[in-house]
Amino acid sequence: MLKQRVITALVMLAILLPALFYRTPVPFALVALVLIAAGAWEWARLNGYGQLSALVAGFACVVLCGMSWDLGLLDEPLPLLWRLVGAGWVLAGAWLLRSGVAGWSRIPRVVRLVVGVLALWMAWLAVAQARFIGIEFLLSVLLLVWVADIGAYFAGKALGGRFSKGKLAPSISPGKSWEGVWGGMAGVLALCIAWLLLDATGESLYARLAAQHGLVVTLLSMVFLAALSVVGDLVESLVKRSAGAKDSSGLLPGHGGVLDRVDALLPVLPLAMMLITV
Repeated sequence: MLKQRVITALVMLAILLPALFYRTPVPFALVALVLIAAGAWEWARLNGYGQLSALVAGFACVVLCGMSWDLGLLDEPLPLLWRLVGAGWVLAGAWLLRSGVAGWSRIPRVVRLVVGVLALWMAWLAVAQARFIGIEFLLSVLLLVWVADIGAYFAGKALGGRFSKGKLAPSISPGKSWEGVWGGMAGVLALCIAWLLLDATGESLYARLAAQHGLVVTLLSMVFLAALSVVGDLVESLVKRSAGAKDSSGLLPGHGGVLDRVDALLPVLPLAMMLITV
């Protein structure tokens, strides 16, 4: 299993890093498009659709992304769209976590499919826009999610259950604790402050927010984004639990599926775009 994980990680890095650092954003947008299409296929499968329908869902996602690209939306601010997507994630995420697995299964299957494809489309548009803004900006968003995840893991391992009376969402993801959430938020705040102190270009998410809204709003925004990364993780866990699946697929040997790797990014990417266009 460890060998599989290492090989898969090396292959993914060999594809993603050259695309990310290429002189134009086009290769990265194309690689992200392939991953998002795979995520749409996984989403359809998790919601009970067969192979053909899942392939159609992946193709529909590609068409939507391609239309966005053709219309020139990748370098447009789109403040209204990002506010709507942000509000949708906050409201729908809160409702889903409150309703739990039982609530998810009561939603008509076609509605679940459509909402998932739309969320993946918006995530692709956000990550493509972020790369068009600049490599540093995109990396600052990606690192925020990774640091939140790493901080949550180590804080949960070391402190889980010591200060809180119950688990974060025991019916959805029994291993997650409130201490993990706080640890992830602390890690993100430390990342933000360190980046602001060392940032010489002013192109990161943190520097842009600080320049537009000040330090206090920037730090509050970091807490907000860290919290939504947890929501993205829990929503995917909820869907998998409803489907009785451990992983979203086996597309990435040793790592599960694409959705398992990008779940926390799905809300954070559009919300980061919302914050810099407010």
